Order: sequence, then C-alpha cells, then structure tokens
Amino acid sequence: MPSRGLVIYQWRKHGTCSGLSPDKYFALTRRAFEKIRIPPQFEHTTKWQTVSPPEVENAFRVANPGLRDEMISVTCDRRNLREVRICMTKDLEFRACPQVDRQACRAPRVSLPPVRG
Repeated sequence: MPSRGLVIYQWRKHGTCSGLSPDKYFALTRRAFEKIRIPPQFEHTTKWQTVSPPEVENAFRVANPGLRDEMISVTCDRRNLREVRICMTKDLEFRACPQVDRQACRAPRVSLPPVRG
C-alpha cells in the first residue's frame, strides 16, 4: 500500500471486522495481491494510456486463468480509471460478485495514469 494513511483506512474499513489480527489481516491481503497477475501492458507503464473498461477487464482475464466476466469490475470517476476490483472467496479463489459489477465504470474510454514508484 502506498501510504500509511491508506493502511490505516483499509484496516478500519475492512480489517477490524475480519476477525483477524492486523498482522494476519495484512498477510492475507498480501497473499491476495500476490495471487493476481497484473497484465504486462499495465504493470510498469510510464505514460498515460487511454483504455476502455472492457479492454482492462479482458487483459486481467487473460493474465489470470479462471477469472471470468462476473468476477471482475473496473471503476472510474468521470475520466480516470480508479480501481480494478477482483472478487475472491476467503480461501482466495475467484468468485462471482454481481454487486461489484453494478458499480462498474460505464464510460466508453478512461485514462490510466503511469505507475508510481
């Protein structure tokens, strides 16, 4: 996570009700992150890109065998991609999540900033 403030926010929003200690919660978060393969075209970008949400979802499905349409969603603000949300079970297996898809980006194209750090 890129900042101490984000770590604290994530713990308060998600970790405190997980039933896990902070150490175990963040270890599980790390394992979930390591399970996801970021597509090469998004992993180390140094320039702004313009993409469609379906292009992003498809790239993640190709890079992550077993990931299907109903298991992933892209969110955006008016012009920028904000998040790629991938749903998983407590055992870190991909799972369907129609509630996440209802919040998906409906913009035809969005901007994707370069990767920081």
